[in-house]
Amino acid sequence: MSCAHPIEPAALANYWLAELPSSEESALEEHLMGCESCARELEQIAALAAGIRALARQGALKMVLTQEFLDRVAKQGLRIRQYAVSPGGSVQCTVTSRDDFLVSRLAADLRGVERLDLVLCDAAGAELQRFADIPFRPAEDAHVFLNYPVSIARQEPAHTLVMKLLSVTPNEERLVGKYTFNHTPS
Repeated sequence: MSCAHPIEPAALANYWLAELPSSEESALEEHLMGCESCARELEQIAALAAGIRALARQGALKMVLTQEFLDRVAKQGLRIRQYAVSPGGSVQCTVTSRDDFLVSRLAADLRGVERLDLVLCDAAGAELQRFADIPFRPAEDAHVFLNYPVSIARQEPAHTLVMKLLSVTPNEERLVGKYTFNHTPS
């Protein structure tokens, strides 16, 4: 059964996250009560979100985290191996079988930054991965937290990973901080 007037996935996601304006919520709920197709779509969004949440709680995703998330998983008894690095700094790092999360804590002065990208590079500086427009709090003593999946880190050989925080505007990218991680297997 298909719907003659399907609800946009973004509206369903906003509804599921309780971020839909109340003026739109009642009409959407009424539609969902009578539309099996849209109700099924909402169930799929909820299942996807539950799967992502489970992977995040397991530390299995390479993703930017918040201090609040780290505090929450620490209270749940999960073990966080965290390496704090200042701009221009480097650290020797590893991960053990007892660690649930492997977190890079990047200190930076983010005052005046409008958009922030996090770039992962190899030791020669070649870009491996970019996290565009990451969430951050603009402050002089701000921190960006990146979770690196422990399951991947445990299998990697010794290597150097360089992380860069870039302030991005339509006209330029400005280096906010460069951080070097020298990984050694445990």
